[in-house]
Amino acid sequence: MAPRAPGVVAVIELLFEVMGAVMILAAFALAQFRGLDRHGSPYLALNLVGATILAVVAAMHRQWGFLLLQGVWALVALWGLFGLTHRGRARS
Repeated sequence: MAPRAPGVVAVIELLFEVMGAVMILAAFALAQFRGLDRHGSPYLALNLVGATILAVVAAMHRQWGFLLLQGVWALVALWGLFGLTHRGRARS
């Protein structure tokens, strides 16, 4: 198998980076316009996945401040999702 061209890897990486940003921005915009509950699982899942993607990209490029921001963002979203599942179990 031939090695991948650096340009192809850069384009794939850029697509992931944009996808992560769009996920976070979509969750934020929908929450602002009352289309998405800020405490619901869809909002938290979009934030978790988007922030995780951006954290991985930041780590690859050694952008420590951005990694800190997105890593904490992802952890907060994950904490919120765990809270939802825990509350859901407590009710049933």
